Amino acid sequence: MLLRRLREAIEEMAQRHKKKKAEKEKMKRRSRKYGQAQLKHSRRGMRSTFLGVCCLFLLVLAFSASYISRGDVGLLIGFVGLFALALAVAGLKNAVQGFKEREKNYLTCKVGAALNGVLLAGLAAIFLRGLF
Repeated sequence: MLLRRLREAIEEMAQRHKKKKAEKEKMKRRSRKYGQAQLKHSRRGMRSTFLGVCCLFLLVLAFSASYISRGDVGLLIGFVGLFALALAVAGLKNAVQGFKEREKNYLTCKVGAALNGVLLAGLAAIFLRGLF
């Protein structure tokens, strides 16, 4: 009698476990589009976005230093600008290479390409404005 109750309890626990597992799998399928696994972000896209944010931070820092000193900045701020330009070029390159990764989410590549492209165009405009 005790063994029978124990066996029934074990079977009931196994059924609950199966039911819970099936419910969990059903919930997972709801969050996926057409039952497919969610895609990971492209590594190079994340790197590109990070480089774009770093470039933007350096430019804000350089503009703030120039504003505070009323335009009388040293050579160091010029090198910061050149470094920001190099970061924007590297970020744009990483974004383009990120689009070549297979079965990835390309949102970070798109954001990185747009951000680095705008920063590169802005830095080129500042450079050209300084020439004339």
